[in-house]
Amino acid sequence: MRSVSLAFLVAAVAGCADDARLTQPRIAAARNADVAAYHVDELPTLFGSSQGGAINNRGWVAGFSGTASGNRHAALWRNGAVTDLGTLGGIAGLNSAVQWPGLNNSGTVVGISQTAALDTLGERWSCAAFIAFTGHVCLGFVWENGVLSALPTLGGENGFAAGVNARGHVVGWAETAVHDPTCTAPQVLQFRAVRWEGGVAHELPPFPGDSTSAATAINERGQVVGISGECDVAVGRKSAIHAVMWDGSRIVNLGDVGGVYWNTPMALNDNGVVVGFTNPPDGDFDGDSLHAFVWTADGGMRDLGRFQGDQFSQALGVNNRGQIVGVSCADVCNAVLWQNGKMHRLQDLLEPGFTNLLWSARAINDSGVITGRLVELPSGKIRTYVATPVAP
Repeated sequence: MRSVSLAFLVAAVAGCADDARLTQPRIAAARNADVAAYHVDELPTLFGSSQGGAINNRGWVAGFSGTASGNRHAALWRNGAVTDLGTLGGIAGLNSAVQWPGLNNSGTVVGISQTAALDTLGERWSCAAFIAFTGHVCLGFVWENGVLSALPTLGGENGFAAGVNARGHVVGWAETAVHDPTCTAPQVLQFRAVRWEGGVAHELPPFPGDSTSAATAINERGQVVGISGECDVAVGRKSAIHAVMWDGSRIVNLGDVGGVYWNTPMALNDNGVVVGFTNPPDGDFDGDSLHAFVWTADGGMRDLGRFQGDQFSQALGVNNRGQIVGVSCADVCNAVLWQNGKMHRLQDLLEPGFTNLLWSARAINDSGVITGRLVELPSGKIRTYVATPVAP
């Protein structure tokens, strides 16, 4: 089996690059009686490929969709219709997206967007892993009631918004004006985790001894999770030496499973349960063999594993019932549901007659409704889906 590179990792989970070759989905196994069957609906696209990245308890989905101009725009699906959230730039040729579960139950959406300004330092910044690199500054945004607004940085050029709670508190990360010696070219500026309240940026410090931090999710209790480490390339690797939680005035090291780097929380629920991905003890610098994890205050970090024959897995979403969703990947990825201590291919839980491939499961709401990306077969078209539990 060929090695899975970092570029493939980004393609599989973020949907930025081309997909690996596809095969027909596995035939459904005998359904476990303690797991619901699921019905899948494909959501409309603005144009071309699309992906769901967040779902709230109203069933609204946020993510991204291709446009007729060939760009990628943040998108919101409500009641079967898709809305283009646009970009911050005011000019053609720019991109935006919702990559983390950046949607609350009131319909506030947060994400990233390129702007009209060019990056004066030539950095690629974190956004380049998720939207096409154009050399333009990328900022975190908030979308509310049809208005898209930019979030301020900490004195540098770029920012990134990842999560939002019911109080409208937004988390992410942003550059400072400091030229950080731990950065790897072309990254130049230090970045720190940010909590925006009322549009004002509040820095969340890195773990003691680290130079940089980034916040990836926030719950209704105000707990925030993210990463801490070196500046590096501002995308995983050494930036994620420590998985951390900011809990009031405390910063808590969530630990690891024996590996270094890529220790990355992706989501947490209101009970403080954290999920994400981490390097195993034999993991490499490029993150080719990441494992999904779950962390609890009582049990610490626990490896959720991956399917036999797969090269990596990631946990991407968790609801207040403790259901976890994500991916397990070899040349082909499969959407995964972890429930009651068991790992299930979502594909195996579907109603009969579904012929496309559920590539990823990125978010799950408190009713157990899941969103992510599917691949239509045999065409290979990438679309947003919602998978809804079916009453027995």
